[in-house]
Amino acid sequence: WKPFAPSGFGGVVTGGAIVFFTYIGFDSVSTAAEESRNPQRDLPIGIIASLIVCTLLYVGVSIVLLGMMKYTTFVSGDAAAAPVAYALQVLGASRWTRSVIIVGALTGMISSLLVFQYGQARIWYAMSRDGLFPKMFCAVHKTFKTPHISTWIAGFVVGIPAGIFAISDAADLSNIGTLFAFVLVSLGVIILRRTQPDRPRVFRVPFVPWFPLISILLCGGLMTGLTVITWVRFIVWLAIGLFIYLVYSRHRSEFAKGGGR
Repeated sequence: WKPFAPSGFGGVVTGGAIVFFTYIGFDSVSTAAEESRNPQRDLPIGIIASLIVCTLLYVGVSIVLLGMMKYTTFVSGDAAAAPVAYALQVLGASRWTRSVIIVGALTGMISSLLVFQYGQARIWYAMSRDGLFPKMFCAVHKTFKTPHISTWIAGFVVGIPAGIFAISDAADLSNIGTLFAFVLVSLGVIILRRTQPDRPRVFRVPFVPWFPLISILLCGGLMTGLTVITWVRFIVWLAIGLFIYLVYSRHRSEFAKGGGR
C-alpha cells in the first residue's frame, strides 16, 4: 500500500472519474417508481443501500488486491484484464476457483446491462409521455405492460455503437454525462427546496444546500479528471440534444404547457 497515492491527487481524481463507471446504475432504481408499491419509502432505501453495499465491496476488493501485489502489476496484460482471477492464479488457486470468479464477473456485467436497458427504456417512456419524444416510445406491451418499443430501441442504440467503438471511450462518455446529470440533480434539489419549501416529501435530503453543493463540487471535480477528447464529445452530444429539444421537444412538452407543474 506504499506509496499510498503514487500519482498524487491528480491521479486520484483521474482514477475516480474512470472508476465511477462501475457505480453507474444505483440511480436507475428511481426509474421503477411507477412500478413500486411504496416508492416514497422504498426508492431512497434501495438507492442508498445499493450504493453503500457496492462501495464497501469495491473498496474491499481493491484493498486486498493492492495489498497482495504492487499497483503496477495491474497496468497491462492478464492482470489488467482479470485482476482477481490473476491474483488467485499467483496464489496457486485451482482452475475451478478462478473459473468461478470469471463466471461471477460475467454475470455481474450482464446484470449491469439489464439495469441500463431497464432504466433507459423507462426514461424514454417518461419523456415520450411528456411529449419530449415521439409517442411510439411510450407504447406499452398489451401482455407484459412494459415499454417494449423503447426497450428494443435502447438495445440497438446501445449495442451497435458498443460493438463498433472502444469500450473505454464509451465508458468515459457515459461517465461525464452521468456526472453532469448528477450536478443538475443536486442543483435542482436546491432550487426546489427554495421555490417549493412546503411540498410534501417523505424523504428529504438533509443539510440543504450544503449536501447538494458538496455533490456539485465532487461531481464537477471528477469531470475535470476526464480527457479533453471526452469533453469535446460530451459538448457535441450535449449540443445535439439541445438542438433536438429546441426544435422538436420544447413546443410539445406537456409539463411546459402546464406551467411547469
